[in-house]
Amino acid sequence: MSKRDYYDVLGVSRSTSTEEIKKAYRKLAIKYHPDKNPDDKSAEDKFKEAAEAYEVLSNPEKKQRYDHYGHAGVGGASGGGGYGGGGMNMEDIFSQFGDIFGSGGGGSPFESFFGGGQQSRGGRRVSKGTNLRIKVKLTLEEIANGAEKKIKVNKQIVCKTCDGTGAKDRSSVSTCKTCGGSGAVRRVTNTILGQMQTTSTCPNCNGSGTQITAKCGSCHGEGVVRGEETITINIPAGVSDGMQLSMSGKGNAAPNGGIPGDLIILIEEIPHETLKREGNNVVYDLHVSIIDAALGYSAEVPTIDGKAKIKIEPGTQSGKLLRLKGKGIPEINSYHRGDEIIHINIWTPKALSAEERTILERLRESPNFKPQPGKNDKSFFEKMKEYFE
Repeated sequence: MSKRDYYDVLGVSRSTSTEEIKKAYRKLAIKYHPDKNPDDKSAEDKFKEAAEAYEVLSNPEKKQRYDHYGHAGVGGASGGGGYGGGGMNMEDIFSQFGDIFGSGGGGSPFESFFGGGQQSRGGRRVSKGTNLRIKVKLTLEEIANGAEKKIKVNKQIVCKTCDGTGAKDRSSVSTCKTCGGSGAVRRVTNTILGQMQTTSTCPNCNGSGTQITAKCGSCHGEGVVRGEETITINIPAGVSDGMQLSMSGKGNAAPNGGIPGDLIILIEEIPHETLKREGNNVVYDLHVSIIDAALGYSAEVPTIDGKAKIKIEPGTQSGKLLRLKGKGIPEINSYHRGDEIIHINIWTPKALSAEERTILERLRESPNFKPQPGKNDKSFFEKMKEYFE
């Protein structure tokens, strides 16, 4: 099932400010929060959908990619983890609430509204690993057909010795006595408006809800170590140079079992030897001798998919554009495909034998070899502009 437009989900326009986007999300988050709508699958789906839309539109970089490429720019074909906002789980969503509702950390700000709903969902403060950026080089053929790449990435990975807990063994982990395992502490202060309750991250366990009495010898209590991971990236057909894809959860692992960061993939296009990309079309310069242009002939030209034969009509003029329909680059996440444009260039020999010169001198006097430019001849660039428009 196709995803709804993120702007429609939040009920905002493309020109809406970040602050207004935040307000729109806040309203939907309160309306569809699972603790306010128990056992309501529809409300939970809308809650997740709104969180996913906000996660993209509140981030200038992701918003720009979404505006240019739609869901493909932030949630294209997946490769172990999924791209963009689509990989969000409830912990990801609740981790946003400090920014949205001004929470001081620790428990969810919804606790004051719905009786501690996040707490019942493992709502301790969860750390998030940092994002990683890599560059993937693609040939024009790989861009046209899509590609699967296996990339070795050096990053922070979960410690296998302690399974990411940071503890020497299970007996070394105990519930934090300060917060009772909640990861947050509550304080009541007296104000002129009466008693006010505030929630903050537990200073003893830093929000994890647990204490470690003996640290793991491999990761020294961090739960992560430096290592290498081979990641399979499925790149959809139609990407372009400079485009960025995001794989959720494939960045650096987070300390103490937190949420891993994302892997940002920057696409770099390797220039083709003979074909030049123009949007979703490709252009090929075909050099034709003056004799072949005058008499006509069958020529073979390179395409993204191999070779193709075309017919050069007698009397073909330099600058003429021929089209091979559907031989260009596909639109990302679409069945439409661009064309190959063949630009005819008449090639003139620089060195002539005495016999060749004699023949051409004879032909020079023929009326058919006198230049007869048309009144409305257009330049190559004008023709290209008209074609692409």
